[in-house]
Amino acid sequence: MPPAIPYPGPHPGLGAGLDVLLPIREDLDLVEAELARRCACDAPAATEIGEYLRQSGGKRIRPALVLLGARFADCAPTTRIRLAAIVEMIHAATLVHDDIIDAAATRRGRPSANARWGNQKCVLAGDWLYMQAFRLALEERHFGILDALIALTQKMVEGELLQLDRLGRVVTAAEHLDLIERKTARLFEVSSQLGAMAGGLPADAVDRLSQFGRHLGLAFQMVDDILDFTADERQLGKPVGNDLREGKMTLPAIYAYEASAPAARAVLEQVMRDGGYGQVPFAEVQRLVEASGGLERARAESREHARWAGQALETLPPSPWRDALARLPELVIERSA
Repeated sequence: MPPAIPYPGPHPGLGAGLDVLLPIREDLDLVEAELARRCACDAPAATEIGEYLRQSGGKRIRPALVLLGARFADCAPTTRIRLAAIVEMIHAATLVHDDIIDAAATRRGRPSANARWGNQKCVLAGDWLYMQAFRLALEERHFGILDALIALTQKMVEGELLQLDRLGRVVTAAEHLDLIERKTARLFEVSSQLGAMAGGLPADAVDRLSQFGRHLGLAFQMVDDILDFTADERQLGKPVGNDLREGKMTLPAIYAYEASAPAARAVLEQVMRDGGYGQVPFAEVQRLVEASGGLERARAESREHARWAGQALETLPPSPWRDALARLPELVIERSA
């Protein structure tokens, strides 16, 4: 095992509450070392992009879910570190590709990779990260893990394609839920189960961890949707109001649309049609979404998924690992970025 590279620290959005990860801090340091080692390749651009993403910090919730889930089972240290690195590499690859699709200029308060290296290099670097993640997974010689990762990647790509088809039009809450199940919740779900699967935990316990991850991921994305309307742009690390600007209707806007009169609905449609806030100021959209109850309804739904995540853990045996997981839903709900 290479020497530990200091864990770059979480994005400030979860604040001091991430002391919940202190029991696995040493493992997180080792995951950083694994990422640094495995993201190096013969093509300098891919190495530079991978390292740029790694050093940008981030919450590291997904690898933490792998590590905590692994502690419920007799999962070897090298395996849990490798699996945690794999899910972070897949996550990084999706961020690179998403930023290209969205023409994003910033990510976590810094220029996005595509803004620095261009779309061509970043598409290939993202592809390389995906392939490297699967090459790492092959080292486990575990067909169940490979099957879960392949299905995960397919669902995430399907979600992105479905979202592209729906850009610029009004969607239902059910359609949006289907998208965030594919694009966000599935990665949380698989992250929560991989270490437990590798360690041979009984199927019913693996299923409880999977359900925890799914509901945590849904709550996480719903809070992301809310923050796009309410957050401080400097703290969020990217522009606010981006979803509607890009033609994406998320839960607050969907619920506002459902509750509004035709004139207010036309405001939301105008922003998506224009691809910006030139004719309708963002502050007006914020007031509309707030006054209609769209924000509060989305908050209530995120809290409900956080509650279900906690309930999924109740039948698992008491342990420091269960305690750490049990604190994550509240932290996700209360985060500010």
